[in-house]
Amino acid sequence: MASTSPDLLFGLRNNFYLGAYQAAINNSNIPNLSTDDTVERDSIVYRSYIALGSYQLVIDEINSSAPTALQAVKLLALYLSGGKDSALSSLREWLSDAAIGNNPFLRLVAGIIYTHELDYNEALKHTNTGGTMELLALNVQIYIKMHRSDYAEKQLKIMQQIDEDHTLTQLANAWLNLAVGGSKIQEAYLIFQDFADKYQMTAMILNGKAVCCMHMGRFDEAETLLLEALNKDAKDAETLANLVVCSLHVGKSASRYLSQLKLSHPEHLLVKRVASAEDNFDRAVQGFA
Repeated sequence: MASTSPDLLFGLRNNFYLGAYQAAINNSNIPNLSTDDTVERDSIVYRSYIALGSYQLVIDEINSSAPTALQAVKLLALYLSGGKDSALSSLREWLSDAAIGNNPFLRLVAGIIYTHELDYNEALKHTNTGGTMELLALNVQIYIKMHRSDYAEKQLKIMQQIDEDHTLTQLANAWLNLAVGGSKIQEAYLIFQDFADKYQMTAMILNGKAVCCMHMGRFDEAETLLLEALNKDAKDAETLANLVVCSLHVGKSASRYLSQLKLSHPEHLLVKRVASAEDNFDRAVQGFA
């Protein structure tokens, strides 16, 4: 029976989901993979490179004869490296192509790109039929961004029915707990703590724990966790953004973290918010000048 064969990509997927991108790349040489598994393996490795900011490597290595899933990853690299317009027009063209438009991986990349564009309704057009755990997890994220935790919860329930112990199910549960807040924050903290006990510590897990601590008013503990995350990845956008918020709460200057965030992630929401606040302030000052 096929169902009892070992899942050769389990460790690789887990590394990717939990933000251990370099480990995913380093441990990707897995023997005896089927053709489908090889494509999935390659897509995870290339997405790990994207997560590390190596967009050009991905663009250079994936050629036009690669399978649809890898073409989609290349499109994501192109989009994130600044080629937004051409990536979006290719995406629209591929999604309308009957032969590949329903490819779950192309739909996932469409969901990721339209979420980046803050066009959540367009994202959901391509993700809401689900079909993979990653698509369901992305739906949870999109609904949380839309402040629809009721819809996010429905998606989470589907994930729990498929595989309650799946890393993405656990992550989605933690995200939803954070969005709902209150007594659920402690539950989210325990999920991240469980990951920390089981797997290698990553910036993503540390940020998860730190955000829970901030919600619970434990800012000193959050700061310690975030500085540890910064040691692992000095350019991680979420770590820097969370450090800005945390520093303000513990009464320390946040300007250095904000400068780093502006330099490495000029498109980050926090950078845009601060810029618009600064513009408003400058306009207000000019009104009095």
